[in-house]
Amino acid sequence: MGDLKARKFKPIYVLMGEEPYYIDKVSDYLEGNVLRPEERDFNQTVVYGIETNAAQVVDMAKRFPMMAEYQVVIVKEAQNIKNWDKLDSYLEKPLNSTILVICYKHGSIDARKKFMSKAAAVGVVFKSEKMRENAVPAFIEEYVGGKGAAIDNKAKLMIADFIGNDLARVTSEIDKVLISLPEGERNITPDVVEQKIGISKEYNMFELRDALINKDVLKANRIVKYLDNNPKTASLYSFLPGLFSFFQNLMIAHYTDRTSRGVMQALGLKSEYAVKDYLKALQTFNAYKTMQIIHQIRVTDAKSKGIDNPNTSPGDLLKELVFFILH
Repeated sequence: MGDLKARKFKPIYVLMGEEPYYIDKVSDYLEGNVLRPEERDFNQTVVYGIETNAAQVVDMAKRFPMMAEYQVVIVKEAQNIKNWDKLDSYLEKPLNSTILVICYKHGSIDARKKFMSKAAAVGVVFKSEKMRENAVPAFIEEYVGGKGAAIDNKAKLMIADFIGNDLARVTSEIDKVLISLPEGERNITPDVVEQKIGISKEYNMFELRDALINKDVLKANRIVKYLDNNPKTASLYSFLPGLFSFFQNLMIAHYTDRTSRGVMQALGLKSEYAVKDYLKALQTFNAYKTMQIIHQIRVTDAKSKGIDNPNTSPGDLLKELVFFILH
């Protein structure tokens, strides 16, 4: 992005990977900033992989710009195009006046293809990886800060636990919250998250995890009962990934330097606040119990999908899992 903002453009950008957010971020910047508005009618082409092929992309790339320094060709949903070898000959001598942007989502082009090595030699090959769930709170804080606002720790964790690592949805919900804030108010609190996103500040993944770590049986069962009675608010299916991720990380923490700094480094955490739950959980659950919990979460996940489960409801499955974790 630094090069793009400095107008240091390459003839081709291959943007691919499992995380569409960063692919869209780069391609949207190119689409909106290379050409002036009056230049775009004749010099900017946006096509979709489902309606084009590699040979047609080459033909578009070989055109020269009209009364502009560049022409921009953006291929969205490029995962629907199969024969990328058609671009091999073009990339041997690409036009410096063409900026070809290939957006290949939810996967990657085979790195063994000649096209890929040639693209890397003359342009940019960017792989957008899925963000680890424990890195999402730091991403939220950075994103909110970039918008000139602030978010408190509990609100940040509520959003991360509720939405997970779907960055497009995370940023969309945050934008919605920021727009709704009163003039002069630039702080996102748990109350704001509850009102604007619909995440209960009392009955959510963050609070359930807190109850489990502190062996607060009453609080945990109150949350489970609320969720069972209000399935539209949240459900077993939205809670299992968060629980699995937490105990998976806890297992790693058991076999590392069990200090605040050691756990931060081992889990890739960026704030002391995020570490405190793991430090407390290390005291609550030994390594053997942690492994048993991970196994039970997997069993519960299988049962929620109908495996070895004739009729137990999702609510009852969550009750059984929480009971197992607490006892």
